[in-house]
Amino acid sequence: QVQLVESGGGLVQPGGSLRLSCAASGSIFSIDDMGWYRQAPGKERELVAGITNGGRTNYADSVKGRFTISRDNAKNTVYLQMNSLKPEDTAVYYCNADLTMVGWNKKPYWGQGTQVTVSS
Repeated sequence: QVQLVESGGGLVQPGGSLRLSCAASGSIFSIDDMGWYRQAPGKERELVAGITNGGRTNYADSVKGRFTISRDNAKNTVYLQMNSLKPEDTAVYYCNADLTMVGWNKKPYWGQGTQVTVSS
């Protein structure tokens, strides 16, 4: 059994900052790529940022220069530092990890989602 548990969402004013965390736990053999996705009401889920286990990152154009993804491999945790937040960043943010459970093949796992609301 594997769980991805997110934290750090909430309500913030435009221009503010939030830091999301996602910790993976359970019978984990290895974790490859990790990432953050978001889904706004009436829209499809989209990739926000991704990071390989070697630390290579990629970002959606809409968040480049404002968001930073990082990870702590020893803690099986991925972070998303979000600065200069805009109302259009409002969405449910989901953590994703391509991981291998002990005795199983690699597959993607998802967190339960955390709400981020940017509003004055």
